[in-house]
Amino acid sequence: MKPILNAAAYKFLPLSDLMAKRDRLRVLCEQWQLKGSILLSPEGINLFVAGEADQVESLLAELRSWPGLADLQPKLSGTEAQPFRRMLVRVKNEIIAFGVEGIDPSRHTSAKLPATELKRWLDEKRPVTLLDTRNRYEVKLGTFRNALPIDIDHFRDFPAAVAQLPAGLKEQPIVMFCTGGIRCEKAGPFMEREGFRHVYQLEGGILKYFEECGAAHYEGECFVFDQRTGLDAHLQPTQSAQCFKCRLPLTEEDQRHEHHVPGESCRYCYRTPAEKMTSVLSARHEEVKRIIDPLPGSQPHDHFRPVSIPAECDGQRLIEALCHVVKHVPEETWLERCALGLVLDADDRSCEPHRIVHAGERYRHKFPAVIEPDVNMRLEILYEDEALFIVNKPAPLPMHAGGRFYRNTLKYVLDALYAPQKPRPSHRLDANTTGALVVARTQFIAKKIQTQFARGEVEKRYLVRVHGHPTDDNFACDAPISVDAGKLGSRFIDHESGLAARTEFSVLDRLADGSSLLEARPLTGRTNQIRVHLWHLGFPVCGDPAYVRGKELGDSQTLDINAPPLCLHAWQVSFEHPLHRQTVTFTAPPPGWASVTPA
Repeated sequence: MKPILNAAAYKFLPLSDLMAKRDRLRVLCEQWQLKGSILLSPEGINLFVAGEADQVESLLAELRSWPGLADLQPKLSGTEAQPFRRMLVRVKNEIIAFGVEGIDPSRHTSAKLPATELKRWLDEKRPVTLLDTRNRYEVKLGTFRNALPIDIDHFRDFPAAVAQLPAGLKEQPIVMFCTGGIRCEKAGPFMEREGFRHVYQLEGGILKYFEECGAAHYEGECFVFDQRTGLDAHLQPTQSAQCFKCRLPLTEEDQRHEHHVPGESCRYCYRTPAEKMTSVLSARHEEVKRIIDPLPGSQPHDHFRPVSIPAECDGQRLIEALCHVVKHVPEETWLERCALGLVLDADDRSCEPHRIVHAGERYRHKFPAVIEPDVNMRLEILYEDEALFIVNKPAPLPMHAGGRFYRNTLKYVLDALYAPQKPRPSHRLDANTTGALVVARTQFIAKKIQTQFARGEVEKRYLVRVHGHPTDDNFACDAPISVDAGKLGSRFIDHESGLAARTEFSVLDRLADGSSLLEARPLTGRTNQIRVHLWHLGFPVCGDPAYVRGKELGDSQTLDINAPPLCLHAWQVSFEHPLHRQTVTFTAPPPGWASVTPA
């Protein structure tokens, strides 16, 4: 005799005091060292347990002592090893999830057809439809010859599948079957309610048929919901297995397939790296849609800007410290903000402007009911791995909070998209610039990539459309760029104390409207470098709100959502991957204004 006895049984009957019954069974099953599962519900009991024979019989004796379960007759089989990993005793609404009101197998079931009688019908070739009520993946392992699969992924889908059956079946004899019979207890009455007049259910299911009739008229194995996966007609475990990832049953041939990696994948769920990437990115983009609809900053919200008191302001009045720390805001404005109760201390109490402050204290400047300007937040993730990801940044979209933007920023979307990670962009693109942005998942990776940017080891290629037609096909600009920001944060050419900067350009096309499409390669990384160099050379970027053709400087930095775009696009970026140390290149698809695609 096999050392492990397996028992499977169910019965539909009204049960009460479910929690007390659950607690008692948990204690007894632990005491008897049983494993498997027992489901209790107001409609009955369903169990699959395994253990030493005496202990299993003790459990059955306990259950038969309950009112209504004296005649409980389980299906018993022996195995060499324990097929279950743990013991679960749970209370649920149904012992077999169906979700249809008014179906009560304790009151009515379809006529039961004994296994030997079904075999006789099939031997005699009677006109009968065999309906397999199991899930697709169970049918895959084996079923009766010429049986009609209901073609579902879960038993809850059964009612919808019945609606798709041919109307002619309603007048024909149907014998439905499942593993042990429990699903047919509900499926049969439901089909009768739907107008099927001659419905039978195979008594005891496939397992009972195997026990009494062997493999006659059956092809393959019977899927079971434990570590055995499949049983043959002698009720013995086969060599079939189950995929760790997709849970599909695997035949011996499936397990020999090159894409079967135990614990990872099988031939049915294996995907190439490109397919995996496509799936991951598709899910990311769906999540982006959820995050940005509506735009995070479109709903009124209170925004707070922190103000820390530096050492040089220790002992000063609050108004003096505020004017020192936030120099662009005049004293009159700060007095007004204090009077309105919009300058708060660490305990969220409004502050008088003449209170004495101390170094290290933190205050908050409140902006109530803020509604931010609209931006384009429809970003695209071009690539991602365990270290970094590449964003195709849209415009206009500020990268970080500042000015009029707090939530309508790239950082806000990325933080929500990759939570709980805090993504760290490795470089910067202006609010109006589109294209490839390298973002690290961790500070460690960010530092490795930023070091490459600082050393000039990252190759960047931009597409840019400018006013005018440069004379030369290839040209460069070495004009130094100012350290300090000017109007609206802009930079300018500073031959005396500016930072060294070099940008190389190639003309891709000279267009009939008087503009040109260029490729720009910044060899240094100064703020606004490409825009400032082209403005200096007399070829300002089309759509630039700051470095305007024929003017000293424009009146704005971030474009309105409906304004013509800034024609500057971070097209390609190449760098050494911080993990595998190989050079990688990422390309952001050119926008519509780049009418000529570079070779």
